[in-house]
Amino acid sequence: MSPPIWRMVAFNAEAHYNEEGNLSPTGGKCGIKLQRKVGPAKVEPFNEKVVYENPLLSLRVWQPIRKDDDFTNWHYHRQLELLYIIKGRLDVDVEEDSYHLEPGDIIMIGASQLHRDKSVGHLDYIVLQFELEPFFDQSTIAYMRYFSETENPLSMANYIFQENGKVKKQIGDYIRQLHHEAERKETGYEIAVSVLIKQILLTLLRNDNRKMLAEQDDFDRLRLKPVLDYVENRLTDRIQVEEVCRIANMSYYYFVKFFKKTIGMSFTEFVNYRKIKWAERILLTKDLSITEVGERIGMPNMAHFYKMFKKYNDCSPKQFQRKMLDWNRQ
Repeated sequence: MSPPIWRMVAFNAEAHYNEEGNLSPTGGKCGIKLQRKVGPAKVEPFNEKVVYENPLLSLRVWQPIRKDDDFTNWHYHRQLELLYIIKGRLDVDVEEDSYHLEPGDIIMIGASQLHRDKSVGHLDYIVLQFELEPFFDQSTIAYMRYFSETENPLSMANYIFQENGKVKKQIGDYIRQLHHEAERKETGYEIAVSVLIKQILLTLLRNDNRKMLAEQDDFDRLRLKPVLDYVENRLTDRIQVEEVCRIANMSYYYFVKFFKKTIGMSFTEFVNYRKIKWAERILLTKDLSITEVGERIGMPNMAHFYKMFKKYNDCSPKQFQRKMLDWNRQ
């Protein structure tokens, strides 16, 4: 039987923040709820909040073991997920598609894709969850569009594992190495983890013969290079989209559509993301107040700064500092 189909409905996005970046008692409601489009009443899916062990690595990798028949209900999360089976069997439903996994098999689940699974008997496997944005820098950001699901859900690229045993083994080895690095935490393991994530994405990109991942013209990326350079050089300023349109030699309406199509996120989202990444660096290296950090990155409106920071870190700037202090003590 096909799983239920849901749609996200946002409501009243106005909010007010206190010093810790939390909603004040007088703030409006803000959130997302899921509504069924068709089908009988079932358990409503839940939004899994993935907690990162290292605040500077936007990923989680671990090796759970299930000893008896077990199942998880419908859920979703903003991270891309890869499951690698070591021993046992696992049945996975991803929206309307079903997969039967055995030792050596891999499945990829896109960000916010509804999924559930059921294990049969003893199951030993590795779970890898990570956000895409932190693993793309200025020189590679244009390739993020391939994995941003602007055309197809990422699960449609699972055919690669089913049809190409060599690639499946190669990515399985990367996942094992990544888990090993994250477990041992030897000097420079963060570099190793970042390289392995990029190896996984590159291998998928180069073996997508059906072009399920969004294609892109090299000329499109070259046209946006001056824009990306401009943003990187002015993260401390208030960036005006009109000036960016002039640099790109495009009208406003054409530019916003072209940027979203090429990069996989809107221009405003991209600028906010880059500014928050810069704010993280300042918080870790400079002795400045939160207000000064907001002003330094061109976000003097504290409500907006806190809102953007929590969007990408699930915590306030001050909570981020505390997490890093705790991590360094460990």
